[in-house]
Parts: sequence; C-alpha cells; structure tokens
Amino acid sequence: MTKKYNGLVAVDGIDFEVFKGECCGFLGPNGAGKTTTIKMIHCVLPLSAGVLTVAGLNVSEKPREIKKMIGVAPQESNLDPDFTVLNNLLVYARYFDIPKQVAFERSKEMLKFLQLEEKADVIISQLSTGMKRRLLLARALINDPQILLLDEPTTGLDPQARHLIWDKVRNLRKRGVTIILTTHYMDEAAELCDRTLIMDGGRIIDEGSPVALIKKHVGGEVLEADYDEAVLKALKERLPGARLEILGDRVHVFTDQPHGTFERFLEDFDARGAMIRKANLEDVFLKITGRQLRE
Repeated sequence: MTKKYNGLVAVDGIDFEVFKGECCGFLGPNGAGKTTTIKMIHCVLPLSAGVLTVAGLNVSEKPREIKKMIGVAPQESNLDPDFTVLNNLLVYARYFDIPKQVAFERSKEMLKFLQLEEKADVIISQLSTGMKRRLLLARALINDPQILLLDEPTTGLDPQARHLIWDKVRNLRKRGVTIILTTHYMDEAAELCDRTLIMDGGRIIDEGSPVALIKKHVGGEVLEADYDEAVLKALKERLPGARLEILGDRVHVFTDQPHGTFERFLEDFDARGAMIRKANLEDVFLKITGRQLRE
C-alpha cells in the first residue's frame, strides 16, 4: 500500500501481514512512515494506492465495521480535559453504542486493570504523564477490541510506568488480542514483539523476530573499547572479518565469528575500557537505518 501527501511519498508500496494473536512492532526513524501506516489501518487516512484489509475487510469499503473491532492508543494524548477519568471512558464508549451499564462496568474494570481506580473522579489536568498514557490504553480497550494499535505507547514514561504497560500488553497478548505497535525503544520491541518490521523512507527494509534480526545483522556479541590507533590496528590485524564503528571516543566491533573470539582478543591485547556485551535490537536498527539524526 502507498500513501502520498502533496507529492511526498510517506508510505512507499509496502507489503506485510500481521497474524491473529501476535504482537507486531513497526520500528523506524522519524518520518519512516510508521504512524501513517497505523492511521491507514485504523481507517483514519485513505490509501493513495494498493489494498489493505483488516480481519478480511477492505478499509476502503468497510471502515465503520473495522473501527468497531479496533482499539487505538495514539501517540499524542487526546483525552477530554473537561471530563474526569471515568467520564472519559464512559463518553468514549458511546461511540461504540455500548449500553450504559455495560460501559460503566467495563470502565471500572479497565481502571482496575490499569491501576487507575483511585483516580476515577480526578480531572485530566491532575494526572501525571504516566497516568494519562495508562488512561489512553484503558480507553483503547473499552470496546473489547480484537486488534489493538499502540503508537509510541510508553514515550516519556518512567521505568515503573513503562514496565506496568509492558505487563498489560503481555496480558492482552495472552488473551489473544492482536497488537500492532510503533516504538523508538528497541528494548520495548525486543520485550513485547513476536515480530518486528523495520521501516525507513516509507519502505519496509527488513522484518523478523528480534532474535532472528540480531543474529542476521549483528551476531551474538559486541566488543566495545576506548578508541586509539593501537587498538584499531590490533583489531584490524587480529579480527580481519570484523565490522568496526568508531563512535566518538569508543570503537564498536561486530563479528559473526564463533563465541569466544572477543575474549581471546582481550587475553592477548589489553584494550582500555573494553567490555563485551550481548548484541541487541538497537545495534540492528542503527546498522540498517544509519546513525544520522532524522528530523
């Protein structure tokens, strides 16, 4: 599918599937097309070209039916500041024609699920950022959705709030809810996603499980050391197949050679500030999208 804005190609002919019950993450730098893709899935933006179906329904033909089965927690808070926490949920439930009593019971259930029970009668301006994010998730669940869209669900949250939301997302996945999320936090994608799709320039440039992507692009381990010419020379001589990246005053070394290669190098060469760590999804992300800052 493709989406263009006044000649700008925001999503450039991508082709993908998300399977029932999985958590699928869209990763990419700013402007990669992640949020635009989410909005097309939610029938907020029309496609410029291509075909998109959600649960077998075409977004161009059945937008109302699709919206009924989807819950959305947007990147920016759009909670109603004039209502209390509870009333934000009750009013939103009306869009889905949920009976009043059912909406009340479900709202109470969601507030308990997201640990917001004590804030039911509090107005939005008195909530912390983390509470607002949790309320957005509660609101996204009010219609008991089959599919949950989370756009940067933990941006700006402290570690405790992030882990609470992670726990709730895992719980929903166990219940069989299909989850599609965008995130800039690579540890979040590694923790939550069964599969990740990496976007750049409006295209999907690779996809796979976090473990498979790490193995494919980086390997199992990364060696980091303080940069100097002697270290660089030794690395090139003793690890000729390694990929070296110089980042400020540190050099990062990536290799697909067997486990123990870095340990043997450090036994023979005393590199200052050296450490061996596990490769991660951020290493993959930076390798295939680059380190240049995106605006």
